[in-house]
Amino acid sequence: MQTENRLFDDLAKMLNGAAGTIAGMGREAEGSARSRAREWIGGLDFVGRDEFEAVKAMAAAARDEADTLRARLDALEARTATTGTAADAAMGAAA
Repeated sequence: MQTENRLFDDLAKMLNGAAGTIAGMGREAEGSARSRAREWIGGLDFVGRDEFEAVKAMAAAARDEADTLRARLDALEARTATTGTAADAAMGAAA
């Protein structure tokens, strides 16, 4: 046997409405927090992905060029060292 108790019905409706309102407030607060975070991050001086990748590629190319120049310098120094030694020996023999 079910009894009709309007007090419990009204209480259930009120709690249901309050739960919906609280859920809506939570969604609104989350949206507001996301919006403020986007504004804050947008104000900072961050680099975009495209710019980062471009600089990264340029740095790799510069590193490769530096390695090539280092190899050329080492070869020139080695050649100069052997030429200098031969010239020193020739001067020593002439003296």
